[in-house]
Amino acid sequence: MDSAQTERHFIDRVGWLRAAVLGANDGIISTASLMVGVASAATSSSAVLVTGVAGLVAGAMSMAAGEYVSVSSQADTERADLARERSELATNRNGEVKELAAIYVERGVDPVLSIKVAEQLMAKDALAAHAREELGISHTVSANPIQAAMTSAATFSSGAILPVLAALIAPKNILVPVVFGVSLFVLALLGAIGARAGGASVLKPTLRVAFWGAIAMAVTAGVGALIGTSV
Repeated sequence: MDSAQTERHFIDRVGWLRAAVLGANDGIISTASLMVGVASAATSSSAVLVTGVAGLVAGAMSMAAGEYVSVSSQADTERADLARERSELATNRNGEVKELAAIYVERGVDPVLSIKVAEQLMAKDALAAHAREELGISHTVSANPIQAAMTSAATFSSGAILPVLAALIAPKNILVPVVFGVSLFVLALLGAIGARAGGASVLKPTLRVAFWGAIAMAVTAGVGALIGTSV
């Protein structure tokens, strides 16, 4: 069998993988840090749980709203660019052929062949050809605000619920170590899964996400303890 037919590439997973890992990691780190900080201030277990739930809801809503606004802005820009490109195709098609051909020449295609390629692609779907090659917009990467908002909220919540559940079952006297330990374990697991799914080495991403998660929780715990002793 031809080796070219059996090659495996993972670049097509980068978009959704990055969003999923980022959302889940953010949910775990921010919620666990809040809970550890409040617990370090020597408050009740119920207050820690309320903090965790509030952090989960607020974080999910914030992620959804922020992603919706951000991706909506991207979608507005895409629509404006496509409208401009549509107008240029209607008024200066020959110029657009040369523009598309020039893109292929820059990539190493023979100038004569690049004209033929541009003409053939534009004969099928001129707008799609220019959107893809000139603007970097395709059906698979075009902005979808609602999908992005729902995905961000879901991935954040899936991560944030874990430290909340850990606090729910942990005795008060070991609540902080349990939340800290469970969160670090899941962060490391997510790092390993993300690396594996992306075809990368597992060790470095796992250590990286666990290290920064530990730093975030430790700093927040220190702030909580400091405030708890001074208030």
